[in-house]
Amino acid sequence: MRREIGRREFFRTSAGAGLTLAWGRFLAVPAEAAAKAPVVGVGIGAEGEAALKAVRLLGGMRRFVPKGAKVALLPNVQSRHPGTFTHPEVLRAVVRMCKKAGAGEINALSWQTAKQWEDTGLKAVLDAEGAGLRIFERDESLFTPLAVPGGVALKEARPLAALAGHDVLINMPITKDHAGNKFTGALKNLMGLNSPASNRTFHRPDWQTDPEAIAHLDQSIVDLNKAVRPALNIVDATEFIVSNGPFGPGQLFRPRKVVAGTDRVAVDAYCASLWGLEPKDIVQIRKGAEQGLGRMDLDKVVIREEDA
Repeated sequence: MRREIGRREFFRTSAGAGLTLAWGRFLAVPAEAAAKAPVVGVGIGAEGEAALKAVRLLGGMRRFVPKGAKVALLPNVQSRHPGTFTHPEVLRAVVRMCKKAGAGEINALSWQTAKQWEDTGLKAVLDAEGAGLRIFERDESLFTPLAVPGGVALKEARPLAALAGHDVLINMPITKDHAGNKFTGALKNLMGLNSPASNRTFHRPDWQTDPEAIAHLDQSIVDLNKAVRPALNIVDATEFIVSNGPFGPGQLFRPRKVVAGTDRVAVDAYCASLWGLEPKDIVQIRKGAEQGLGRMDLDKVVIREEDA
């Protein structure tokens, strides 16, 4: 059943464009696009089916993946504990949608270890579906220095250089708890493409407890998102940890939802609200909205849901 829901119904049901990657063409969202209310698609059900529904509610994968495009995927493989990594069936559904749209090549890009990809079951899916897995050493020569326009805490991002050889980036996090800033979603997941050495500068001493250090971490995440803009964000919210993040094990929450959209702030605001967090209280979401990355106010977001 497909429906479009407003703000009040949204809280009752949820409580308890592209990576233009010739460097330099992918920074600001066009003013005419920013003026429109962003759309968030929410598929409900089993993992793969929920992912299909979420993307369908946005108009289908062909809106984001041109025929012949080289597609980069960024799932989360941070830990093997339940509710800490992107579910393999969400990945399978996304790969199949990209292939059906006519993608010329599909690769997951990562500096995480092969064991992490194997332990989570994500490598097996990529192998079975004929998609590539490109794992890079943590060698700074493999990352491209990139000035951050309007950077506050981060003046230079260092994404994997291989990203520039792709036409489309699909960001595929799982939403979950985080030890410092309480929340992981679409914005934070881009750290998985950024140089680990650069990521270390995001973390000041006492980054889990000191409000100023947490604010610095969140501002660095926002700055990174000013330099790299995915074509689409598909967030696994089928089952995730709401404690002891980001590695777990932790208390599991099972909304059975996959959330998709081009507006990372709106997608993260929706995901945060799924487990009772106020988007305005998550610094990266609030700063992302204040600094023009997207809409935090869900009153101004079109939320479309589809259940079985």
